[in-house]
Amino acid sequence: MIWAATILTLYPEMFPGPLGQSLAGRAMAEGGWSLEAVNIRDFATDKHRSVDDTPAGGGPGMVLRVDVLARAVDAARERNPAAPVLAMSPRGAPLTQARVRELAAGPGVTLLCGRFEGFDERLFEGRGVEPVSIGDYILSGGETAALVLLDACVRLLPGVMGAPSSGEQESFESGLLEYPHYTRPPAWEGRTIPEVLRSGDHARIDAWRLAQAETDTRLRRPDLWERYDSVRVRSPSGARRKNKDEKA
Repeated sequence: MIWAATILTLYPEMFPGPLGQSLAGRAMAEGGWSLEAVNIRDFATDKHRSVDDTPAGGGPGMVLRVDVLARAVDAARERNPAAPVLAMSPRGAPLTQARVRELAAGPGVTLLCGRFEGFDERLFEGRGVEPVSIGDYILSGGETAALVLLDACVRLLPGVMGAPSSGEQESFESGLLEYPHYTRPPAWEGRTIPEVLRSGDHARIDAWRLAQAETDTRLRRPDLWERYDSVRVRSPSGARRKNKDEKA
């Protein structure tokens, strides 16, 4: 059974979009994964195919109706009962590489794309939908966020990237940002490739790359560094290692 993605959206014509190109597109054409974009309006019951209404309690904008959304989610679950249903929402938990790996290891995913002011809150408890955010900013709709999540998952599917180890030393896989990369020419505008990378000494290269990853993470992403460092200073048994300035 291939990894299957179902997209519930008001704009199915936005898919597969960039996912139809490059590695993801080739893998789809070869049957490595599938994508189906379903129009949420197909589950409206009135003659105008209405999917939204004014916010309860007043306020600007419109809210996607829970009854229409629930019918769309129910239909998607009939297609792929084991796939988790995620709603792309800025109110959701941040998407992480660990969560991406969990999703890529499963049977697929159903993604619900929001518009307007978002979803009727009753959907999340009533249908067990998981809200997910790709960052602390607002998009016009969930479709772009869904493309991001799918791209992150599809590239991890077997055979998509080629060598199984291709994604093992990337940013976030070890809790750190990835080390910097260089390639030819060896000198460019007076800037040269670090000598250690031209040394052929793989132990030195590995040590340099780890040091660079730690430095960049500490300076650029102190939030990641704090989590990484808290794990790094613990022994395998879970006991915290003493720093040099701590007394026994």
